[in-house]
Amino acid sequence: MAARASSVHDGARNPDAALANMGYKSELPRSLSMMSILGLSFAIMAVPFGLSTTMFYSLTDGQSVTVLYGWIFVSIISLSIAASLAEICAVFPTAGGVYYWSAMLSTKEYAPIVSWVDGWLGLVGNWTVTLSINFSGAQLILSAITLWNEDFAASPWQTVLMFWGVMAIVFSVNVFGAKYLDLINKVCIYWTGASVIIIIVTVLVMSDDRRNAEFVFTHFDASASGWPSGWAWFVGLLQAAYTLTGYGMVAAMCEEVQMPEREVPRAMVLSVAAAGVTGVIYLIPILFVLPDVSLLLSVANGQPIGLVFKTATGSAGGGFALLFLILVILFFAGVGSLTAASRCTYAFARDGAIPGSRLWAKVDKRFDIPLWGLVLSTVVDCILGCIYFGSTSAFNAFTGVATICLSVSYGIPILVSVMRGRKAVKHSTFSLGKFGFFINICTIMWIALAVVLFCMPTAILDLTPVSMNYASVVFMGFAMISLIWYIISGRKNFTGPPVPADISAEHDGQVVGGVGRITTVDEHPSNASSEGKGESSSFK
Repeated sequence: MAARASSVHDGARNPDAALANMGYKSELPRSLSMMSILGLSFAIMAVPFGLSTTMFYSLTDGQSVTVLYGWIFVSIISLSIAASLAEICAVFPTAGGVYYWSAMLSTKEYAPIVSWVDGWLGLVGNWTVTLSINFSGAQLILSAITLWNEDFAASPWQTVLMFWGVMAIVFSVNVFGAKYLDLINKVCIYWTGASVIIIIVTVLVMSDDRRNAEFVFTHFDASASGWPSGWAWFVGLLQAAYTLTGYGMVAAMCEEVQMPEREVPRAMVLSVAAAGVTGVIYLIPILFVLPDVSLLLSVANGQPIGLVFKTATGSAGGGFALLFLILVILFFAGVGSLTAASRCTYAFARDGAIPGSRLWAKVDKRFDIPLWGLVLSTVVDCILGCIYFGSTSAFNAFTGVATICLSVSYGIPILVSVMRGRKAVKHSTFSLGKFGFFINICTIMWIALAVVLFCMPTAILDLTPVSMNYASVVFMGFAMISLIWYIISGRKNFTGPPVPADISAEHDGQVVGGVGRITTVDEHPSNASSEGKGESSSFK
């Protein structure tokens, strides 16, 4: 890997040259800093927002013990996954992210299919994370009405229309405010930190009815779920796992950072560490002022956090003031997740893996963004939101699919790296050293368990077709689309991302990334003449 390490370090001086060495032409402005990427990752995880909108899961499946210790457990696991990805990202800093890494780490024979599968998992994960963030945001906005009118229950039409409105806003910001994304991401860090402080101080000071420490730190009750106690605790981890899942998405921003091999890995790990600490600081005070759990679980809109704030402050106005802080975090999360999803779409389309790839891989020179990739991501999410018309538990499916797809997409390059003896990351500038193998194995085991866990319904008491968790159905639907497109086009034309010449020369196409043939920079579709700039086609 000496040649690869050298090319990466050269990239610190000339990132565009390093990208060209990986087979791609730089088309996006490198205008983002490490703090911006940190803010983007922090925005996508959106700790107070994510924990608030998924509180229903952990309250159903164990209450305090699941909320608090589940968060700590998943934070440690997520930090391990982020570190494992950061180690690989430091070697291959490209917008292709996990999809590209899987191909480069694999063998010549399996690189195309491994990168195809991982690419589609990552793409669907990006889309559904964006969907779940903005859909839960729409529900949270409508839940504010119940602070004054407790009998209000939004209809499916009202919820979906609000969701489309939220999507329209975050889409517009990504297009017309693209040059301000760096600033938006940085502001997110300070707004989130200030919001957490304001919320915890307010609820602790104003609440007249506080729980005791025994409830906060030792209370466990999974009777509302119907699951056995131990299994209920694991099912309830979806709250934490869903919130702490977006850090790997920022790899799609590598081509917009000056020193991606250094800054993006650091941002991944630091954002998870910061999110873990923020979550503990936020959750403990909330548990101390938690109203009657059965009352929270009976909230018609499934978003009990507004009632928590209203009860703690003693007024609807006070509750809304705290809820407003969370809604602004929704704005940052919605914008950031759609940004990452559009870059993921652009990168995967650039290698000809999506129907209509030429269009989705175009970079609009007016805004310096992959505009059509942004459009596709937005339209797909808006269509998926219509599932809510058929199932009021659609949000369960969205969060489950997002968590499963992203987790598995993260796990594939880690698994391939382990199977290849971790040779490709031996000289990574973000090396895990002698602990790397152990950390990688732990993350793989957790991801395998998570796939099963998050297909489970939150509760099995009074389970109906409407309340069922359809995560597996949505997951299989996208799997069928991927399989059909592979049969139609992929198996004939798709050979994976281009192989850097230094890797192929050093390993003779056997150890790392041996796709069908070596594709030089000049041959790669993204380096075509100016007339075809930004377009992509399958490799032949």
